[in-house]
Amino acid sequence: MCGIVGYIGSRDAYPIIIKGLQRLEYRGYDSAGIMLFNDGEIKVSKTKGKVADLQSKSGNELNTSGTIGIGHTRWATHGVPNDVNSHPHLSNSGNLAIIHNGIIENYAPLKQELIKRGYTFSSDTDTEVLVNLIEDVQKKDGLKLGKAVQVALKQVIGAYAICVFDKNKPDEIIAARLGSPLAIGVGENEYFIASDASPFIEYTSNAIYLEDEEVAIIRRHKPLKIRKVKDDSLVDPYVQELQMNLEQIEKGGYDHFMLKEIYEQPNVVKDTLRGRLLANDGIIQMAGIEDNLEKFLNADRILIVACGTSWHAGLVAEYIFEEFARIPVEVEYASEFRYRNPVINKGDILIAISQSGETADTLAAIKLAKERGAFVFGVCNVVGSSISRETNAGAYTHAGPEIGVASTKAFTTQITVLTMIALRLAKAKGTLSTPEFQKYLQELELIPDRILEALETNDQAKIIAAEFKDAPNCLYLGRGYNFPVALEGALKLKEISYIHAEGYPAAEMKHGPIALIDNQMPVIVIAPKQGHYDKIVSNIQEIKSRSGRIIAIVTKGDTQVRDLAEYVIEIPETSDALSPLVTTIPLQLLSYHIAVMRGCNVDQPRNLAKSVTVE
Repeated sequence: MCGIVGYIGSRDAYPIIIKGLQRLEYRGYDSAGIMLFNDGEIKVSKTKGKVADLQSKSGNELNTSGTIGIGHTRWATHGVPNDVNSHPHLSNSGNLAIIHNGIIENYAPLKQELIKRGYTFSSDTDTEVLVNLIEDVQKKDGLKLGKAVQVALKQVIGAYAICVFDKNKPDEIIAARLGSPLAIGVGENEYFIASDASPFIEYTSNAIYLEDEEVAIIRRHKPLKIRKVKDDSLVDPYVQELQMNLEQIEKGGYDHFMLKEIYEQPNVVKDTLRGRLLANDGIIQMAGIEDNLEKFLNADRILIVACGTSWHAGLVAEYIFEEFARIPVEVEYASEFRYRNPVINKGDILIAISQSGETADTLAAIKLAKERGAFVFGVCNVVGSSISRETNAGAYTHAGPEIGVASTKAFTTQITVLTMIALRLAKAKGTLSTPEFQKYLQELELIPDRILEALETNDQAKIIAAEFKDAPNCLYLGRGYNFPVALEGALKLKEISYIHAEGYPAAEMKHGPIALIDNQMPVIVIAPKQGHYDKIVSNIQEIKSRSGRIIAIVTKGDTQVRDLAEYVIEIPETSDALSPLVTTIPLQLLSYHIAVMRGCNVDQPRNLAKSVTVE
């Protein structure tokens, strides 16, 4: 969940690291720090707060020259956010500096053993334990830094991505990972290290993604070496060409990344469909499905595992797979799935969904499913991510970098990919007639235009936001395909505006939530003309009779719900199964404007980080 940046080469390291931390701040932003090596000494500046606070402080505290350095932006796990707990951490001698993303689960007994050996600790972090463990191994066994890191990591239980620097080896950085992502940018006689490729995209298009339990020995002007932690064997580095550009990770004139990403959805959904959907020819072609079609067709069931917004996309997929392909589907929180001894059979297919491809619980669920013989298919956005490497096959969403912590375009592109898979299986199984199949292909091809039209509701969303920005609670209701959209709408509002919100199936309102409704309670009802329209109209009437304040998402031209609701937002008509791709848009806009009007940090909501790479 933290952001790591490192540089070694001939350029000034400071501006590279600061800019890199700014790009990684979506991963954590409660404190930040930087280490530079100059004049033969390690120089550190760190502070509670954001990277901007670090930039102000370090500019006054440090000689910012130097061509080697490491930096960190933190999402706290061990120890409250403050200057002392911020990274980098130094060893007792002051010779070693470390930055760390992850959790060392056995840090407490390691710490007690080190205290017995005379080590002292100034922070509450597990990271300070790790750097002193590495130093202790160095001292006891007389090892070089790279080997000492390997030996120390064999004693560690948990997850980590680390960069370690030794002032006695001033032309070297050691990097290692287990369970937390780490990329190495390979330039001309220079190397960049980061949690993802965004900090070095303007310097090089070549990257190496470390695998679990690999240690990279990165030396100035020398070829990089990668070794396995367990057996010290050498690994041939695999250099990938990056699939992003600088323009994709800049705001492009928008006030926030989240708003930019909301407005990118017509184009990114089009990118997701491109080359896969050939509507006029009646074809859906996806390599990951075509190569494994028999496995899907013979599957006893499909298990979907995900977290957060990706879990909501999985819920939509459950409706779509069962409706189109008639395959039974179960959707699980990855965080629960991995701990409850689930029943997994060799005839099962597990679909793992993750925007980042690095979600720790989802990765653990994948490994569990593979151990028990299931075929695992990944749906993720980031090329070269851990999930894309761990799964048997998969499909990328092609959403481009998503920087805003509250996920938007990831949700719609995930649903798009999952819908195409369901339709392809339906064609192969014959569970949709040819006219039905063709109709859905034509409608899916039109979805980017439907989303573009739905974005025209922005002004109406802003008006409604002004009315309800101070509401303490909010209820979201939907039925069928749009019940998961109600959950997602409530999550967006909670995440970025800090208003308590809940999503419910509209029919469940009578089983409890209706007790909350009064003339102060905003109720957002997703009520498109397709689907269970008459039923949801009845639910709206129940809310109105109890003086609830109704905001309805309706199909353009609707009059029945308009007469009942206080506010309506009109969206273009599409089929019931595809409607989540459109109904979610005004909910994203509404949450965004409420958060802005409340003065919240939209892109970096409190206590959250973009990629949950620790448990």
